[in-house]
Amino acid sequence: MSKQLIIAEKPSVASDIARVLKCGQKGNGCFFNDEYVISWAIGHLVALSDPEDYNSNFKKWKKEDLPIIPDKIKVKAIKNTKQQLDILNNLMNDKDISYLICATDSGREGELIFRYIYEITKCSKPFKRLWISSMTDAAIKAGFENLKDGREYDNLYLSAKCRSEADWLVGINASRAFTLKYNVLLSIGRVQTPTLAILVNRQKEINSFVSRDYWEVEADFGKYKGIRFDANNNETKIFDKNEAEKIVNKVKNKDALVKNIDYEEKKQAPPLLYDLTELQRDCNKKFGYSAQKTLSLAQDLYEKRKMITYPRTDSRYISDDIIDKLKIILNKLNAVDKYNCYASYVLGLKKLPITKRIADNSKISDHHAIIPTEVNIRLDILSNDEFNVYDLIARRFIQVFYPHYIYGTTKVITESEGECFISKGTMVIQKGWTKLNKISEKEKNKKESEPMPEIKKGEELNVKNVKALKKETKPPSLYNEATLLSAMENAGRFVENEELKEQLKESGLGTPATRAAIIERLIKVGYVVRKGKNLIPTDKGIKLVSVVPQELKSAETTGRWEKGLSSVAKGKLENKKFMESIKRYVYFLVDNAEKNNINVIFSSENTNKKSQKVKKESLGICPNCHGEIYENSKSFYCSNWNRGCKFSVWKNSLEQYDFVIDKEIFKNILSNKTTIINNVKNPATKNDCNIEVKIRDNQKGGLSVISVK
Repeated sequence: MSKQLIIAEKPSVASDIARVLKCGQKGNGCFFNDEYVISWAIGHLVALSDPEDYNSNFKKWKKEDLPIIPDKIKVKAIKNTKQQLDILNNLMNDKDISYLICATDSGREGELIFRYIYEITKCSKPFKRLWISSMTDAAIKAGFENLKDGREYDNLYLSAKCRSEADWLVGINASRAFTLKYNVLLSIGRVQTPTLAILVNRQKEINSFVSRDYWEVEADFGKYKGIRFDANNNETKIFDKNEAEKIVNKVKNKDALVKNIDYEEKKQAPPLLYDLTELQRDCNKKFGYSAQKTLSLAQDLYEKRKMITYPRTDSRYISDDIIDKLKIILNKLNAVDKYNCYASYVLGLKKLPITKRIADNSKISDHHAIIPTEVNIRLDILSNDEFNVYDLIARRFIQVFYPHYIYGTTKVITESEGECFISKGTMVIQKGWTKLNKISEKEKNKKESEPMPEIKKGEELNVKNVKALKKETKPPSLYNEATLLSAMENAGRFVENEELKEQLKESGLGTPATRAAIIERLIKVGYVVRKGKNLIPTDKGIKLVSVVPQELKSAETTGRWEKGLSSVAKGKLENKKFMESIKRYVYFLVDNAEKNNINVIFSSENTNKKSQKVKKESLGICPNCHGEIYENSKSFYCSNWNRGCKFSVWKNSLEQYDFVIDKEIFKNILSNKTTIINNVKNPATKNDCNIEVKIRDNQKGGLSVISVK
């Protein structure tokens, strides 16, 4: 009797499917009954071949071998999981198996996992596709009742294959070309390099920022306070201290008049449902979780707990076919004490307020937004981290059915001696969906805007007190994972081409499923360090961005790629044409590296290339012995170290301030008596601050922090 072979992406998923389909018998790497055999991959079992698999000479990196562009890019088994691949190979080619069912994750990468296995086993049997968005028993049953023809997903596979092969061609060739050029191992990638460039450009803005003191004049009118502003430009900052003091003396103890009162009522709609990137952002802000940790927790809630739908989604909407399940999910939440008071309100409405902000088929590609499933909720079985993620998803799901947050803003203009002062107040009229927001201790301590007191236009007052408040301009903030994820998602703002800007609105840099891995990769290869929540580019990362061509570090290039991949997935562009454009791009990158004349010296590292002698860059004169100051991976040191000079400044000298000293900062410190470094973290208060540093007056060097502002 012929059987159907189901291939899942992971053993745990295969086990769930086996339970639902009543495949209770166990075989070698599989479950089975009279109708089905269920086996699994372990993520990727197949990878693209390495260059040396085509030609053993490619194992040694040589520029004359570049570019490496095989006529056909081959695949090979991953050694660690070859045993499971062999099991699948035997099952797929077993004469008792009539056809296959692809049950890998329902997305681009899941499709690629199955198709590469299908290719390497030389299987030719027909296959169908299981496409589901949750791992509940009901969803699995419904999915098997509505299997799709596997060939309907050919274009999705071709898009995934193009992405995989294009990344291989660019990564292999660009990494080798620039490594050979600069004699240091340099990892280069289609998405990781423009992501690194975002961090580096922000660091440059911070390093070049010069803080300026300014003053704001605050007047106390008894009932309320106001800040003086220039009526010509609405600016409250005064950069001349004498001017600020003149205004203080001008209005002190003088009469004042309420010139204008402007009241406006504003509404704020509930936030959209979660996609993965928004969930990662919120988990980073609220709990400090890395993007990778959030993804892992969400994946466990999906696969192991069955409590949320497929997490690797880029959509924040549900499809129309989910609408009938909404009340079922709300009833499950209503049965839990933690959500009862909120879910009961929604269930008490005559009709669920389903709008285009909730259900919109046109805004869903592979999967709908992340929402709770209709299983019985067991919060007691969740770890604290799992609960934190689930709690956000559950609250957001209920929030979308709540009314608007409504508040009133009052803006008052008060005049004294010809000087105008502005005062603002906010009054909450309807909490609406914000009732479900969990307020952290940090947020509780934030000073909220209070409503303005009862006053009337034309009312006469007196300036009870007035003072000039000294402040200073602040540099841009460092990126953290939450803000970097936003920048990656909205990479279109870095692009001028309007058509590509629109494409990047849809895709951004990377995908929701890969952005976490990209951030971790940048850290692993030494281009970025994580300091608290902040992500700081290293000297190596900064130098890499300075030597690669604009096309390689630009979000615009990725926009063109994503536009092409999207066209392949939709059947609007032949995959061969897409790959031809990639090959031309690879030739350009290799040629650019060869002709590159940018004089940058990377810190010495071990590479697979024989070390070459390179002239070190002098950063200045040693204050002790007048030798040359050079840089290595960890410090700045004197060339006369072997003659007894002990001068050095360690790059992590300011680690307690969450700051790594790069070459440009060190040169400023060396050439000036003192240097101000902006936007570092005060270790005592954990707030942003500026520090003034100088080189210690001793023969060993080191740094002294003179002041903290």
